[in-house]
Amino acid sequence: MTAQTAIQTAEAEIEARAADLSQWCATIFDYAEPAWREYRSVEWYVQRLRAEGFTVEQGSGGMPTAFCAEWSNGDGPVVGMYAEYDAVPSNCQAARPERAPRDGLGYAAAGHTDPHSALGIGSLGGLLATKAAMEAHGITGGLRFTGEPAEKVRGSKPIHAAKGYYDGLAAMLSFHPFYMLPLCNTVRWDTHCGAAYSFVYRFVCDAPQNWGATDGAPIPQSHSDIRAPGANDALMLMYQNARGLQGSMLPHRGGWSVSEAILATGQATADNLPALRADLQYMIRVPDLQMAEQITAQLDRLADHAAQMSGCRVEKHWVCKSRPGLANHALAEIAYEALSAVGPPVWSEEALKQASQVARACGQDMDQDPLIAECNRLIDPKEAEAILRRDLPPSQINSTSDDYTDMCWHTPTARIYIARPALRGGPYPPWAMNALGGIPALIDPTVVCAARTLARTAIRLLTDPEARAATWAEFEQRKAAMGAIPPLADYEPPIDLPWPEYVETPRGRGWHIPG
Repeated sequence: MTAQTAIQTAEAEIEARAADLSQWCATIFDYAEPAWREYRSVEWYVQRLRAEGFTVEQGSGGMPTAFCAEWSNGDGPVVGMYAEYDAVPSNCQAARPERAPRDGLGYAAAGHTDPHSALGIGSLGGLLATKAAMEAHGITGGLRFTGEPAEKVRGSKPIHAAKGYYDGLAAMLSFHPFYMLPLCNTVRWDTHCGAAYSFVYRFVCDAPQNWGATDGAPIPQSHSDIRAPGANDALMLMYQNARGLQGSMLPHRGGWSVSEAILATGQATADNLPALRADLQYMIRVPDLQMAEQITAQLDRLADHAAQMSGCRVEKHWVCKSRPGLANHALAEIAYEALSAVGPPVWSEEALKQASQVARACGQDMDQDPLIAECNRLIDPKEAEAILRRDLPPSQINSTSDDYTDMCWHTPTARIYIARPALRGGPYPPWAMNALGGIPALIDPTVVCAARTLARTAIRLLTDPEARAATWAEFEQRKAAMGAIPPLADYEPPIDLPWPEYVETPRGRGWHIPG
C-alpha cells in the first residue's frame, strides 16, 4: 500500500458522497442556530457520526451542544479535525440570490456568515474519506472529531483544551472558509491568530429602595419616589465610559479591538420601576495576553464604578479566555502540498450565473467573472505571510483572533483556508455574502475542496512517521520558546447567560431572546 493509493480511495469516497455533502451542508445552513443553542445541529452531527461507526460523547466538556467523536483502526497516531456550527443573530438569509429570510423567520434570526455550515461539513467530508482509506488499506491509527459550539464568542475550544480533549493527537487540522485576504486558498505560516478574552458584566439592582432613601420613609403615592437608577443606568454608564476611554487603555498597536453587545434581559414593561438586571458582553481581540489582561483590568474598574453610581452590584461571567496561536511550518508545508495537489475550488457556469444574480440584486451589473480572482488561484503560505505582515509592527507575533489557537498548545496544528465564493466589486450588503455561503452550487465546491485537502493531509500524517516526527519536534520547540502557556479556561461554560435562541410556541418555531 502506498499513500497515493489510499488518497485515491479517499478521493473516490468524496466523489461518491458529493450529493450527501451538499445536502448535509444545506441542512446545517438552514438550522442556523446561534452560540450555545445549537441543539438541532449537534443532534444531527452526533447521529451522523454514530451511523458512520464513531463512538460519540455528547455534551463534552460540560457543554450541552459540544461533542467528541472517536474512531480507531488499531494502535497508531490519531489525527484530529473538528466542526463548528453556530450562526450569528440578525443575519437570517435564505439560500437564494436575493435578500430573503429563511421560511417562517424574520431578518433578526440567526444566519451563517462565515459560513460554519460549510466549515463543519467540509471537515466531516475529509474525516469520512480518511476513515474509508484507512479501512480499505489497513492504515492503523485513529481519528478524533470534536464539535465546537459558540465559536463566534470563542466558546468551546478553551474549555475543551482545559479538559484534555486535544491531548494525545498527532496533529489537528483546522479548516476555515477564507474570510479575509490574503488568506484564501492557502495555509497560515508564521502570524497565527492572537488572544481573545470575552466576559459579561451583569449589573444587578437588588435593593433599589435603599439608594438615597430616608430610613422609615413610607411608600409614597407618587411614582417619583427616590430609588436607585437601576441596572440600565449602570449598563449605560459602563458602555459610554468604556467607549470614551478605549483609546487610552493601551497604545494603538497590532489592530486590537474591543467590542460589546447588550444581552437582553427581562425588564418591567408596564410601570416605572428601575431595571433590576442588565447584561453587557465584551469581546477583546488582541495580539497577546498581556494586552488582554491590561484592558480587562481597566474594564473591571469601570464596571465597579458604574455599579456603585447606580445602586447596583456587578457580577462578572467569563465567556472566553483563549491563547495566541503557534506556527508549525512542517505541518503547514504538508497541508499546502495537499492543497496544491487538489487545486482551488472550481465553480460551474450555473454557479457563476447565480453569483451574478446576487450581484445584480445588489445593484451591480456583472455578467462575467463575478468572483474575485483570489477564489480561483492558490497563494503560497510564505507569500500570503509577506502580505499579511505589511501592516503589522515587526515585534508583533500574532494578529486578529480565532479560538483554534487553543489547539496549537496541545498538538501540531495547521490552519487551512479554502476559498468561499466572494463577489468582486461592491461594497455588498451582508446578506449577499451570507447567501453565497448557502446556495449549494456556490458553496459545494468549497466543501469538496476542503474535504479533499484534509483527507490528503491526514493520510500523509498517518502513513509518514518522519513527517509526524518533524511536525512534533517543531511543536515542542515553539511551545518552549513561547513559554508553554497552560489552558486559561478556569470557568464553567457560560451556557446559562441569556443567549438568543429559537423557541417553539403555538405560533410555531420563532426567534426569541430569553430572559
